[in-house]
Amino acid sequence: MWPGVYNDSMMKWLLTLFVALLVLTLCTPWLRKFGLGRLPGDITLRRNGRVYYLPFATTALLSLALTLIGRFL
Repeated sequence: MWPGVYNDSMMKWLLTLFVALLVLTLCTPWLRKFGLGRLPGDITLRRNGRVYYLPFATTALLSLALTLIGRFL
């Protein structure tokens, strides 16, 4: 098995990723009111009555904004 430090660090990152995805999913309707989610580079696929949403540009923009906020705090 791996050392405990590696497992603890991995679990913290997985938990952080899960919480971030949950928050982003819950905020999606609110963010769409501001135009996020409809940027060039965001892809919406409709197939067999299902809608698949791939927000590449919105993800990049939010990542950049959060990185800048994190650097200056």
